[in-house]
Amino acid sequence: MMNYGGDPAVHARGLTVVRGGRTVLDALAFDVPRGQVTGLLGPSGCGKSTLMRAIAGTQAKVTGTLDVLGHPAGDPRLRPRIGYVTQDPSVYDDLTVRQNLDYFAAVLHPGRSARALRRERVTRTLEDVDLTRHAAALAGTLSGGQRSRVSLAVALLGAPELLVLDEPTVGLDPVLRRDLWQLFHTLAADRGTTLLISSHVMDEAERCHRLLLMRDGRLLTGGTSPAESGGVTPDALRERTGAATVEAAFLHLVDEAAAATRPPRPTTTQETAR
Repeated sequence: MMNYGGDPAVHARGLTVVRGGRTVLDALAFDVPRGQVTGLLGPSGCGKSTLMRAIAGTQAKVTGTLDVLGHPAGDPRLRPRIGYVTQDPSVYDDLTVRQNLDYFAAVLHPGRSARALRRERVTRTLEDVDLTRHAAALAGTLSGGQRSRVSLAVALLGAPELLVLDEPTVGLDPVLRRDLWQLFHTLAADRGTTLLISSHVMDEAERCHRLLLMRDGRLLTGGTSPAESGGVTPDALRERTGAATVEAAFLHLVDEAAAATRPPRPTTTQETAR
């Protein structure tokens, strides 16, 4: 069952990352509610991957407040509680799918006493990502979408409380995208997993419970008021902007933000006289 209450899975205030003299994340303030699918949407290069690395504890030079599952981001106690999937599949091409999962399961659950647990976790995750039929195939021979699913399976081995997925459906065919989104919602509804999923495909926003919209290292919505600290629902976003789609709503917010920062037009002498 979904857990909508309690402390958020991720709590950020004044979250800033400066890299090479450029501000990549600019004083972000947001929460990620537990047990829900939160979408982090924005164009390529807006800072989504940097934000996800910060949450996963792999990003350097992070300032501000960033708490994850009740601990500062990067705390060693968080390692078994977070599953992080990068854009590039993290698998060994010269091992089979099952061998990859066996290896990572042994890292997560070492020792002979955990052998039965490892077998159960590997079998379950193969079923979760629909790779049981490909368990004996070398990872290097799989399609890009299948290799991405192996990476997702690795992240699921530890039964994480928080899954951070960086554009997991990019380049996948519509059927596989649909199946993965069904899995994401099953993880949230049946296991209480919190999912933060980034994408630059706006139609995927409709599949999320709540949304954080980013552009140029800033949040367009989701941290603009206490009521929106945990993001906004797609319906609320459309209602607020009067747009028919989330994509149109996003463009509306971009224009709104640009207008707010645009310097006032100089007043001419004739206008003053009027």
